[in-house]
Amino acid sequence: MSQSKTGGARRHVNVPVFIPHLGCPHTCVFCNQRTISGVGSFDPDSVRPIIDEALSTVDIGDDCEIAFFGGSFTGIDRGLMTELLDIAESYVSAGRVSRIRCSTRPDYIDDGVISTLQRYTIGTVELGIQSMSQTVLTASERGHTPDDTRRAVSMLKSAGIAVGGQMMIGLPRSTMRDERECAEFIADACSEARIYPTIVFEGTELCRMMRRGEYEPLTEADAVERTADALEILSCGGVRVLRVGLCDTENLHGSEYAAGPNHPAIGELASSRIFLKRIMSEFAAADGVRGAEADVYVPVGRISAAVGHRGVNKKAIMSEFSPARLRFIEDGTLSGYTVKLTVKG
Repeated sequence: MSQSKTGGARRHVNVPVFIPHLGCPHTCVFCNQRTISGVGSFDPDSVRPIIDEALSTVDIGDDCEIAFFGGSFTGIDRGLMTELLDIAESYVSAGRVSRIRCSTRPDYIDDGVISTLQRYTIGTVELGIQSMSQTVLTASERGHTPDDTRRAVSMLKSAGIAVGGQMMIGLPRSTMRDERECAEFIADACSEARIYPTIVFEGTELCRMMRRGEYEPLTEADAVERTADALEILSCGGVRVLRVGLCDTENLHGSEYAAGPNHPAIGELASSRIFLKRIMSEFAAADGVRGAEADVYVPVGRISAAVGHRGVNKKAIMSEFSPARLRFIEDGTLSGYTVKLTVKG
């Protein structure tokens, strides 16, 4: 590892090891795991070189963890799972990483899995919850139930393992209310979350549903609005949101992308939407705004999100309330999506 030159706060680094579709007999309507991960096959002998290469790029002092992503990790062959965990644990023992995380399905958590995981330095298990509506789970052919999710969360937390919740926006038959209820469950039950607006990939059942007229992908505007709603619930619940949307590198603009909200900064757009609603509410409650000088205070590092992409939020505020001057100012006492407005006549 290279020596850190910044001397600042410890940087968190995930070392991802993708195990595409291993251990999962289900094919959810939206799933094309090879497309999402960019990995079509898996060779256990590649794990150490992958980890070593990733660790060669991080600084001494960075907080690193090995993350098994892409498949249903706790559903793979138990011998292979322990082999992979043994490899990862050797890096923990050597002091090169702090912990291990994995992603899996809620119905692939049981007493045997918990017993195995407890033998290793597992920091977090991320569950592909996707929805807490049975109607949505059935329409998406997820193959598990909301009760499976509740049981898995309870078992992991009882074992002292932190839980992350992954949810999706715009699944078949899903409504904003369904997504709010899923976000509320994750906010109550999990410490971390990821939000994924549904993308339609070629070769999936969802793509065939779309072409038969049985599914309509969300527009970008609808996806931003519904994602912002879930994001605000999670943030207000103290949940650390690790990611919103797929990475821009995950074939979102390639031949396998068919439809859906694929803006590479959809998380930023959703955050901006939350700020706009908060700021508009402050302006609506203030007196004497028209023709006055208005200062909007936002948390440090959030001016870009508050102003909006290409200044869209600022333009909307100016149009609605017509202040003579509008400034956005960082305030170190604020956090999350908290905003403060001062008006001078």
